[in-house]
Amino acid sequence: MAATAAFVGIAAGAAAQAAPANPTINLKRAAGTIKIDGDLSDEGWRNAARVEKWYEIQPGDNAEPPVRSVGYLTYDNRFLYAAFEFDDPEPSAIRAPLGDHDNINGNSMDFGGIFLDTLDTHRTAIEFFATPSNVQYDAVTDDASGENPSPDFYWDSAAKITDKGWTLEMRIPFSSLRYHNGDPQKWGIILFRNYPRLFRHQITSVTFPRGSNCTVCRESALTGLEGLPGGGHVVAAPYASASQRAQPRDDVLGAPLVNGRMKGRLGVDVKYTPNPTTALDATIRPDFSQIESDTAQISANERFALFFPEKRPFFLEGVDLFNTPIQAVYTRTITDPTWGARLTGKAAGMRYTALVAQDAGGGSVILPGSNGSSTAPQDFTSDVFVGRIKRDFGRSFVGALVTDREMRDGTAHNRVIGPDAEWRPSPANVVKAEALFSETRTPNLPDVASEWNGRQLNGYALQTSWAHNTRHLDWFGRYGDTSDGFRADTGFVPQVGIYDLGASAGWTVHPKGPISRQRTFLQMEYQTDRSGRVITKGLLPGFGMDTRWNGFVQVRVNLDHTRAGDQLIGRKQFGYTIQFSPSQRVTFISIDSTMGQDIDFANARPAHGLTLNLQATVQPTAHLAVNLLQNTRSLHVDVAGESGRLFLERVSRVNSTYTFTSRMFVRVIAQYVSAARDQAFYLTAIDRRDGNFSGSALFAYKLNWQSVLFAGYGDDRELSDIHRLEQPDRQFFVKISHAFQR
Repeated sequence: MAATAAFVGIAAGAAAQAAPANPTINLKRAAGTIKIDGDLSDEGWRNAARVEKWYEIQPGDNAEPPVRSVGYLTYDNRFLYAAFEFDDPEPSAIRAPLGDHDNINGNSMDFGGIFLDTLDTHRTAIEFFATPSNVQYDAVTDDASGENPSPDFYWDSAAKITDKGWTLEMRIPFSSLRYHNGDPQKWGIILFRNYPRLFRHQITSVTFPRGSNCTVCRESALTGLEGLPGGGHVVAAPYASASQRAQPRDDVLGAPLVNGRMKGRLGVDVKYTPNPTTALDATIRPDFSQIESDTAQISANERFALFFPEKRPFFLEGVDLFNTPIQAVYTRTITDPTWGARLTGKAAGMRYTALVAQDAGGGSVILPGSNGSSTAPQDFTSDVFVGRIKRDFGRSFVGALVTDREMRDGTAHNRVIGPDAEWRPSPANVVKAEALFSETRTPNLPDVASEWNGRQLNGYALQTSWAHNTRHLDWFGRYGDTSDGFRADTGFVPQVGIYDLGASAGWTVHPKGPISRQRTFLQMEYQTDRSGRVITKGLLPGFGMDTRWNGFVQVRVNLDHTRAGDQLIGRKQFGYTIQFSPSQRVTFISIDSTMGQDIDFANARPAHGLTLNLQATVQPTAHLAVNLLQNTRSLHVDVAGESGRLFLERVSRVNSTYTFTSRMFVRVIAQYVSAARDQAFYLTAIDRRDGNFSGSALFAYKLNWQSVLFAGYGDDRELSDIHRLEQPDRQFFVKISHAFQR
């Protein structure tokens, strides 16, 4: 879960008038050595820059914090150092469960650290945070697109709980960072503390005027850095893995499993930084077996393809560069790269990245439409290129994007190119725009998809938006225009052939007492196809509030008309969201539900239904975390005077992790996805029931994110015709990888 999502949200709510600059922090070289052990008595801290003035920015309004915090900053020839003394009047109340890397919840865990803007962009920074039990969290945050915790960095930390609170030490290699050549350096920095008790107190070393539309822009200047390494750093991470799969004899479900042969795989990831602004990544036969399978999403009655985030390390250098208003880059479309190379850097005032890879296929291609999308299997090899440049002008920028996917035999391709821009005329306003043009030759595979008959497609996509934020009032407007022929096969664009108009407005107040923030809002949507037929139009009024026990409550009403087939069907729905982090043992509870009139999209008729999503995280001990999920969707229809349930679909998931240390854990996951249908209410033939069980167990030991040992087991089962869960697949795997650095 994103550690600072609510913090970024504060900045998305900030003052129309320009606030005074935050004070500069000037660093001196460490006076001696520093051992990263949570003890701040080392000689190296003696002349460190000391940061004693902090502000509570939530729920307080740049108020005096309820607890004392002190930060220390220094550096030497190889590392930047940061340390903290976090006082706590009740050390036994410190929330510090053990967990895996990046497993930090801002509503239920104490943590602290820094935002570091090494290129002095005032818009993009790296986050380095750790908890009192030394669980690390790192991410890239961008004022234009928000926080992304997928990238990982090499750095060290140590923490210690004391009778006065807790201390934290951090050591960040300059080789993990990208910065300008030359002396002296000027970076940006924000020191941050998360202190969750009755409310989630967010405490920073800088002020945040309420209503600011940015986070990194509020940074302090960090000066005094001189003589930093000039590059030449290499990290090579070879790996070896072995796996074995068992499948039913003769591919008959329910037959005894037969073990396949043991398969071995070797590969390597290499990162070379010839200078502080440039990184060259290369990979050969990358292995992503350590990546956890995605939590299943309910797909019944969905019109468009479902989105899953990217988690694979090779694609995450400079990941913020891929964020544009139209998602024309979605690296998960590169399903099985045989090899890949990437260059990322900054030159002549421009940030850039260029990626090339060979994709062996095996995934799916989105076939978009105006009122729904489908997918086709990508069972062919293709070569992929993605290029992106971005030039900053103050806090605004202009950029350009190009993507190219070429089918290996040369018979098909998809090419996309176009500019984008972001303009910040004042602290209260952000204007974004992007225009893309595509040229496509589809594969000649009509038996796979009717659209794939070798046809030529040309199209464009345009999107503009304007966001306005002040202390109390915020509003947002968006206009989009996408032609029928636009395709982005290396992106995620499931809807084309539309005109799209959206708007929202909200009013926020910060009362005292059990509610710390309350926002009343109204959202509007109007969308038509190219002929002018309405696809959807609607209003969504509601209100939300932040409460005690780190709670969030939202109530909303959806009033819309949406097209299904040739009909425009109206619906009135009531929805609500309730979230709390009540204690150290029950760290998270969430209920999200929508009910009322609905639409049966598969059969194009009115319906009524319920969607109910339940989540909870229980922490019986500091070492054991149990995450529970139960998602349910049901739909009822009236046919010929008879009413009945069309379908009931459920996703049930238990994810239990026992963490021995911050480097070693065992995780067990069990997930069951089921659907029950009344065939009498369907217009086409469909199975009455289906179900899929997936279970996995993983042992992991991590020195860092590329020096790892994994051993895992997977067990998949399907509901057979006789309503038994039979095994179609079973897997074992082991992987070892070690990063060598120079």
